[in-house]
Amino acid sequence: MKRFLRILKFALMAVVFLAVFTFVIMSLWNWLMPELFGLRVITFRQSLGLLILSKILFGGFRGGPHRHWSWRRRMAARWERMTPEEREKFRQSMRGRCGSFGAASAEPKA
Repeated sequence: MKRFLRILKFALMAVVFLAVFTFVIMSLWNWLMPELFGLRVITFRQSLGLLILSKILFGGFRGGPHRHWSWRRRMAARWERMTPEEREKFRQSMRGRCGSFGAASAEPKA
């Protein structure tokens, strides 16, 4: 029962946050856009639609600026498990795909 109440509280807070955020978007639009660009005033539902559209088009509302760097940690862990021969084979395959760049071009040739 306690877990259900916690989930319900979280869902209610999310709905309240969404409503407030949608109202802020509507208010800013209706304050700025008609006067600056001659656009029409929008309703709350249109503001919510604009918010959803921006989510779809721009992929906003995710975590911080380093949210997609988990691949770096996975690659670093994989790199640590590789033998020197596997690392060299990987470097060669990447050079074949991407060409020489960065630190790879500074390595001494054997």
